[in-house]
Amino acid sequence: MTFDYIIVGAGAAGCVLANRLSEDPNNKVCLIEAGPTDNSLFIKVPAGIIVMMRSLSRNWRYWTEPQKALNNRKVYIPRGRTLGGSSAVNAMCYTRGHQWDFDHWESLGNKGWGYHDVLPIFKRSEHYEAGENEFHGVGGPLNIADLQSPLDVSKAFVDAGIEAGYSATDDLNTATPEGVSLFKVFQKNGERFSAARGYLHPIVNRPNLTVMTGVTVNKVVFAGKRATGVEIAKTRKTKETLEGTEIILSGGAINSPKLLKLSGVGPRDELEKHGIAVLHELPGVGENLQDHPDVLIVHKSKRRDTIAITPKMICINGPAALYHYIFKRTGILTSNVAESGGFIKSRPEENIPDIQLHMSCVRLDNHGLNLAFTLGYGYSGHACVLRPKSRGTLTLRDANPNSPPLIDPNLLSHPDDLERMVRGVKAVRTIFAQKALESWRGDEIFPRESVQSDEEIRAFIRQKADNIYHPVGTCKMGHDDMAVVDDTLKVHGLEGLRVVDASIMPTLIGGNTTAVTIMIAEKGADMMLMQS
Repeated sequence: MTFDYIIVGAGAAGCVLANRLSEDPNNKVCLIEAGPTDNSLFIKVPAGIIVMMRSLSRNWRYWTEPQKALNNRKVYIPRGRTLGGSSAVNAMCYTRGHQWDFDHWESLGNKGWGYHDVLPIFKRSEHYEAGENEFHGVGGPLNIADLQSPLDVSKAFVDAGIEAGYSATDDLNTATPEGVSLFKVFQKNGERFSAARGYLHPIVNRPNLTVMTGVTVNKVVFAGKRATGVEIAKTRKTKETLEGTEIILSGGAINSPKLLKLSGVGPRDELEKHGIAVLHELPGVGENLQDHPDVLIVHKSKRRDTIAITPKMICINGPAALYHYIFKRTGILTSNVAESGGFIKSRPEENIPDIQLHMSCVRLDNHGLNLAFTLGYGYSGHACVLRPKSRGTLTLRDANPNSPPLIDPNLLSHPDDLERMVRGVKAVRTIFAQKALESWRGDEIFPRESVQSDEEIRAFIRQKADNIYHPVGTCKMGHDDMAVVDDTLKVHGLEGLRVVDASIMPTLIGGNTTAVTIMIAEKGADMMLMQS
């Protein structure tokens, strides 16, 4: 089969591209996804995130290599493996980052990626239920809403943040977001609103669009330096080649660099080590891996109105929650768990916020994988370091397309990141100590009240810090020797091949990454259609 565009990966970026590129009925578009469809009830119901974080079929369930700065612990990296990608399994928080982030991209030589260039694209992509304004649009594919039934403890966190001296804000998506607030979310009428639901479901029956699920792409096929198609495997024994005029990799910061390397594009030494013929030497593929380091301050709750897995919750509250959700689309099942948060400066001299807060209305440990820990009532405050200086790598384990890559984000390897996190822990503790949370505030579980000195907090961080699932940068956009794509997202030195996903971000933005990935795909589609 021959297509004008072949898109590898039906995550947030891939769904956008499939929609926009197939708007012209003359374009034959193929969207390929390794995972199954997104018809799971646990995707649709927001509180199903607790299940999706552990899903065997719709989550890649990656683990990092041992992290030296984290006492050699391996860190879990959930990634969506279904239509919608990680937008089908994440916490649905809608944030875009700071104006500085995009102006910084432009200052690195990426023309057309400054804040005033990308703001109209953000606005075009959304239907903002609160109404159109300077920063938000209406009528777009993505529904952005207020939470249907935020828990009292989440609202109290915002009040506590104000009591602690941080500003209140109604919108964490202005040009210069700062302060504490309930999050806006990718939801509609109490249901998750993934990129697949917004961009793919309404147009999936277009005659010029082919959507394949459960299909692995083994490699990109080339004729000389031009990409001409992809080799796919519907089973581990059958292979087929699809031909395409333009090949677009949208597998995300883990799978896009992996596929480039399997196709012979990447660092020569690594490819030769695994017996892969070098088609095009590009040393930056898989380098520059960045993720937000994150640590949790966890309290027991004296009140019994947080999320917990208890006999009362299951036997008494559970049926009531089902009733409210089924008939009213309200109640605890509409919760995204991380309902409130904000952007703060860890010290007054910071020019822009350097810490993101997420308030989870549940006791969390190890991404919720430690289910026994959630048996009690409690709440958890995330201290997340924005724009980390640590850099990591993504390398091949072997030449088998079905093998997970070696993921080493090198979390907290830069001392500045560790010190920011220490200040972030202190900030969360200050908020948690305010009167607004007094009726909930039980004993501190992590790091424990005995942990007070900076060195004790550093030791706690090394023991418990983690990532918050925002990997970017492994196919970075730019014009230096380590750049993988140019500012039109074409792979340097090759023809007919682009990367359009979070991997092209040269630096990690100050916030959650789904909205930015969607913006990247919208802009990428614009450039492709303009060229054609």
